[in-house]
Amino acid sequence: MIRSSKNNIEYWKKNLIFIWVSQFLGMVAMSAVTPFLPLYIRHLGVVEPHQISTWSGLVFAGPFLVSFFITPLWGNLGDKYGRKIITLRAILGLAIAQILVGFSQDVYQLFLSRVFQGALSGFIPAALALVASNTPKEKTAYALGVLQTATASGTIFGPLIGGFLADLFGFRAVFFVVSATLFLTAIFFSIYVKEYNQVDKNAPKDSLIDNWKYVISNKIMLFTSIMIFLAALGVSIPRPIFALYFETFKINSIYFATITGIVYSIIGVTNSISPPWWGKKSILIGYKKVIIYSAIISGLMDISHFFIYNMWLLFPARALLGFGLGGLAPIMFAVMSENVPQAKKGGVLSIASSFQILGSSLGLMGGGYIAGLTNLRVPFLLSGVCYLSIMFFIIEKHKIKNVFNIFSNHHT
Repeated sequence: MIRSSKNNIEYWKKNLIFIWVSQFLGMVAMSAVTPFLPLYIRHLGVVEPHQISTWSGLVFAGPFLVSFFITPLWGNLGDKYGRKIITLRAILGLAIAQILVGFSQDVYQLFLSRVFQGALSGFIPAALALVASNTPKEKTAYALGVLQTATASGTIFGPLIGGFLADLFGFRAVFFVVSATLFLTAIFFSIYVKEYNQVDKNAPKDSLIDNWKYVISNKIMLFTSIMIFLAALGVSIPRPIFALYFETFKINSIYFATITGIVYSIIGVTNSISPPWWGKKSILIGYKKVIIYSAIISGLMDISHFFIYNMWLLFPARALLGFGLGGLAPIMFAVMSENVPQAKKGGVLSIASSFQILGSSLGLMGGGYIAGLTNLRVPFLLSGVCYLSIMFFIIEKHKIKNVFNIFSNHHT
């Protein structure tokens, strides 16, 4: 059981701090390559604009395609053998994959390296399960919101550092710096992170298939997973073409990659602040209202990108977008965590992460493909529609009482 004596009352906060630092460093490393990955594809010899958009979607989606199938397996193994070791494995796998990406000689090798990354990584869902299983139930929403700030804060500094290093030393150097950072993160994680709520390795465990059956048959789990899918789809649709979209603003500078990183990372500033705020707000107004308000803000701000032609207007739009996103995925995962048995927590949350991964992979592939067929602004419209769909579905489903009332009542 999770320890609750007075002497140990703060144990989960201490553990959360160390996991937060690990995830922050990991996200700095991973997001460092995000803004210029389409430019790296061009560097590898793909020069036709339509092909760059299409390959950007494929390369971004590569890890997610494999992770969709692999992540529930890692989660199931975490329930059996411990969540810390699975999270550590994910960090090391990501570090190895970045070395392979840095040595890629053409876009095909790059794609295969990214697929390999998806097979070995899964750091974020593993850390999510580790925090959820080692935090008191009444603190879960807050803890997952705080953990989200590590992801958001990493996306602030990662693109800035990655763009700066790319301008100074070239694209390949960034991947090797990323790999070194991840190896250091693994050392830090192994020393300081403790798994207080140890799994009973001798107790009978549900299989991967059992966990899937549980999610599909449980209406709260299934509905929340679908909402997680839509949120991930909305986030990922514009991601592979953002650097190309920003090029349409005709920024004349030798530090274009750095400027792109700055604009791209604005979303991380507010996204690093808002999740704990939304988590506390959910106690007062309920999950349902928090998710609806967040979906409205996120949807309108993404749609605004379609109409913006002044670079300076991107700043408030992306700031509000990041604020809105802070009330979606963390709250949805908190809903699932609070309503799943402890013994199933890692496996079920990993399945929810698979829905997130599926949304991300479809969005990344579809965003690049749609941009190639239409223009670089259409993906932002589609992204906004995804968020507004979350609002619509939650309002409609909430009318069916005794099934989805979890979204209006916060159980403490």
